[in-house]
Amino acid sequence: MIYSVRGNLILMEAGLAVVECSGIGFRVQTSMTTQRQLKLNTEVTLFTHMNVREDAMELFGFATKSELNIFKMLISISGVGPKVALAILSELSSEQIAMCVSASDSKTLTRANGVGPKLAQRIILELKDKFKGISEQQGIELKGSVITDTGNVPKAVQALAVLGYSAADVTPILSRLDPNLSVEQMIAATLKQMV
Repeated sequence: MIYSVRGNLILMEAGLAVVECSGIGFRVQTSMTTQRQLKLNTEVTLFTHMNVREDAMELFGFATKSELNIFKMLISISGVGPKVALAILSELSSEQIAMCVSASDSKTLTRANGVGPKLAQRIILELKDKFKGISEQQGIELKGSVITDTGNVPKAVQALAVLGYSAADVTPILSRLDPNLSVEQMIAATLKQMV
């Protein structure tokens, strides 16, 4: 419904930002990862998701589209509501979450408030399933490309797919990188070039 909010950041509290647009202050719930990128009394743009319940309408905002994509994926999982998704995104960046999923590292996810071992395992299981759907749809694009190589490149492509980037977009960038880089370094370098 509301794709993004752009305006002056007039208030920031833990998990909350108020963005003034044309005299109207939008109360936007944010992750700590997003808040670290914001500066009070400057113009900001937040990509948003509106959550409508019987008793409330809440607006959630993120500094990047990849963080918003991860938020949407998280809240689609049974047992993960918006508050838990924000807690995860406050503890881990989008890239770290993608790494946890690709490495099946449920222990790291449990660092977030409200995430126990069982929920962390469910998150990994369901996000891996979503990724499988993405890679199957892009199967034709993957043939004959750098993605079929062994090493860290396929893992980086998987992690970037979880963040919402297509294999066609990231493959040219990854093919220019040093294949000896770690998956995390490949993801960071690719995201810098995509911006």
